[in-house]
Amino acid sequence: MSITPDSPEDSLETLSLQSRVVSAGRPERTSDAGVNVGIELNSTFLAPGPTGYGRYGNKSWSALESAMEALESGPTLVFSSGIAAISALFSILPRGAVITTSQNGYSGTMVLLRQAEASGAAEVRYVDVSNTEQVLAALPGSTLLWLESPTNPALEVADMPTLIAAAKSQNIGVAVDNTFATPLVQQPLLMGADVVVHSLTKYISGHSDVILGSISTQDQALYQRLADVRKINGAIPGPFEVWLALRGLRTLGVRMERAQKNALEIATRLSLHPAVDRVRYPGLPTDPHHEIAKSFMKGFGAVISFDHAGGAEAADRACAASQLVAHATSLGGVESLWERRHRWSTESPTIPTNLIRLSVGIEDLEDLWSDINSALLGSL
Repeated sequence: MSITPDSPEDSLETLSLQSRVVSAGRPERTSDAGVNVGIELNSTFLAPGPTGYGRYGNKSWSALESAMEALESGPTLVFSSGIAAISALFSILPRGAVITTSQNGYSGTMVLLRQAEASGAAEVRYVDVSNTEQVLAALPGSTLLWLESPTNPALEVADMPTLIAAAKSQNIGVAVDNTFATPLVQQPLLMGADVVVHSLTKYISGHSDVILGSISTQDQALYQRLADVRKINGAIPGPFEVWLALRGLRTLGVRMERAQKNALEIATRLSLHPAVDRVRYPGLPTDPHHEIAKSFMKGFGAVISFDHAGGAEAADRACAASQLVAHATSLGGVESLWERRHRWSTESPTIPTNLIRLSVGIEDLEDLWSDINSALLGSL
C-alpha cells in the first residue's frame, strides 16, 4: 500500500518524517487512481487469496500499517486499542517472566502488570526510569524492559539509548510505549528496541474520534507471533476507524509543531503561576529531565503535568471551571484537555493527588492561556 516513487529520490527512505506522514500508506500511482485508500468493508474474501478472512487483514489496515512502518522503521500491526496491543505483547511472555518497568506509567498498563503479578504470571521490578543507575541495577535476570518515556503522567524521561543498549547486551527484550513522544520526536527501533507500541487513539489519529493501537517490530518471527495473537484473540480494528486514523495521521507534523510550541510557552507561564507548586515538562530548561531529553529527542511533546498549590479539591475546581480546555481524560487531540489524574482509582500511587495532566492542543495560545489562568486563579 505504499506510494510508487517516480524516481529513486522520491522513495520514502529519502523523505523526512514530516513528509512521510503525508506520503506513506498511499495507493499506487496509476492512471485515474484515487490519492486515498478506500474503506475496506468486507468480512469475506473469495478464495484463493492471501487474506482469506476479515479477521486476518484488509486493505484499510494495510495502508495504516504501511504508514506506521515508514514512521517507526518496522513492520506494524494495528490493534483494536492501545491496551489490546500491550496485552498482545504481554501475552507471549513466558510464565514467570521478569519485567523491569517504571513505577509510573499509563494506568491501563499498570493494571495489567499488577494483574500479572497477582496471578504469578510475571515478576515485576518497578523502578524510577529516569534514574539510569537504578534501572541498570534492576536489569540482570530480566525478560523484558518495558519503557514508557516520557512517562504518563509524571513526564519522566528515560535515557533510552543507554538503557536499550544495556538491555540488549544482556539479551533482554526491550519494548517502548512511544505514544507521548510520537515517531516525530523519537524512534526507539532505530535505537535498538525490539518493539514499539502506540495508542493510535492519541497523537497519530489526533482528533479524539477513534480507539486504536499498534505494534511495530523489525523482528519477523516476533511480528508473526503477534500477528497470530491478533488473529486468534480477535483484537482487530474496524476498517472505518483505521481509515479515520490514517486521515488524521496526515496532519501529525503540523499538529505536533503547533502543540509543542504552545506547550512550551504554557509550561513556562505555569512555572510562574501562584496556583502551581511544580511544573513537569522536559522542554523547560529547569526540568530535571531536560538535558537527557534534548540529548536524543527531537522535541519535548505536548503534554504538561503540574501540581496544584491548593491541593486535590482545588485541582478539581480548576479543571471543572475551564471554558476552552475540556475537562476530559485522554490526550493527543487537536483540542486541549486536562484532568486531575487521581480522579481515577487506577492511577499510580506514586503520582501526587493534586497533579493535573494537560494535553495541549492547537488552539490560539493566548486564548488557551486566558482560560487556564482564569480557571486556576478562580480555584484558589
